[in-house]
Amino acid sequence: MSNPEKVDKATTIETFGIEHIPGNERHGSPGRVFTLWFAANLTIADYVIGVLCVLVFGLTVLQAIPVLIVGNILGGLVVGLSAAMGPKLGYPQMFSSRSSFGKRGNYVLAALNWISTVGWFTVNTILGTEALQVILPNFNFYVAATLLVVVQVLIAIYGHDFIHLFEKIMSVVLGILWLGIFVVTIPHFGQALSFVPVGGSPTNPAASAIGTVLVASFSYIMSWAPYASDYSRYLPVSSSTKKVTVFALAGGAIASFALEVIGALVGSVTQKISNYFAALYSFAGSLGVLAIVTIILGAIAANALNIYTNSLTALVLDVKTKRWATVVVGGIVGLVLSLYGGTNFEVFYENFLLILAYWITPWLAIVLVDFFILKRTTKERCANPKMWDIPALAIYGLSILLSVPFMVPPPPLSTGKVIGVLSSWFGGADFSYYISFAIAGILYYVYRRRSQG
Repeated sequence: MSNPEKVDKATTIETFGIEHIPGNERHGSPGRVFTLWFAANLTIADYVIGVLCVLVFGLTVLQAIPVLIVGNILGGLVVGLSAAMGPKLGYPQMFSSRSSFGKRGNYVLAALNWISTVGWFTVNTILGTEALQVILPNFNFYVAATLLVVVQVLIAIYGHDFIHLFEKIMSVVLGILWLGIFVVTIPHFGQALSFVPVGGSPTNPAASAIGTVLVASFSYIMSWAPYASDYSRYLPVSSSTKKVTVFALAGGAIASFALEVIGALVGSVTQKISNYFAALYSFAGSLGVLAIVTIILGAIAANALNIYTNSLTALVLDVKTKRWATVVVGGIVGLVLSLYGGTNFEVFYENFLLILAYWITPWLAIVLVDFFILKRTTKERCANPKMWDIPALAIYGLSILLSVPFMVPPPPLSTGKVIGVLSSWFGGADFSYYISFAIAGILYYVYRRRSQG
């Protein structure tokens, strides 16, 4: 049985890696996933998506709002469903994926997740460092990035309970700071709401713009799904699946949507795309320094999760070492990439965001169907999986292949006659994420029902 009076030992370094969390170590309530996902999504990446909505994608603020609502609810829902698997299984998200794909078959997915987590860690480190240089322009980029990485790595080394405590504090601190930034935008509502992007229309938004904003908002929050159980696996087995789902959904979606709207408002007023943070600093006036501090703290809040999940994913790949060592290695790789990517950030970030979800959505469909519909994923099956599950891997690969005609990736992947040939069905927007999700989920369900395997 779980121990409801278990006290979080946040200041003690976590001893568990990817092992099953036994009942006497379970603690906390479903509400803790709300503050974790709320803080982790009060981040600069969401703010940038909002700026892009009006200055690049071509929607007005009022046109973007309903699209952002839909994108964030859909993305938040899959994160919530993934988080709900944690209490029942007691394993990290990518470890439980072994039940569907096999121990070695899951290596491919775990490797992709390791790359994704390092990628997001890199993106947020670059953004945090660039923001710091707005208020400290003479601060060396390499030194600043290194300091941020050290802080983030230390948080991850302390582990699960310390991260929850840190995110709980950040949910309050960042919530208040971002609310202050929103208040600053209120006198500019008229200007922001009347702004019409170049090539846009105040009455007839382009279908491609709607599709792109929908995919961008969905893609960002959905990309947390491979992390979700990592932060709910210590909850008691008896935890309500519905509550865990709703709290994770609400925490992530509310925060992400709010910051995207703030980004759209500020972008509409400043109309600056070359330097997001300098624009916000200038726009916020006397609160400029606080605005930049908010951005930096948001980067740390998101990256604590990125590097912690990265360390667990390395262990899922059967790397024979301690969790703290995989944290350090991931931090070093992220730092090196940050120092490289910082010289060409905009292209680096946009390309990464657009390509990111290709591998995730079909994996997610199979994992969710296996757990919630087919009821195949159990603690025992996770602990003792097959070496390979060829049918699952084949369906996964086929779903990606069939979604290629709907992809609209940036160069160099955008070349080729097949890629994107059917994207016109959705106004030129990249809907391949939804296509691969639907194909994988349907094919997997049909196969398992017929095979009874």
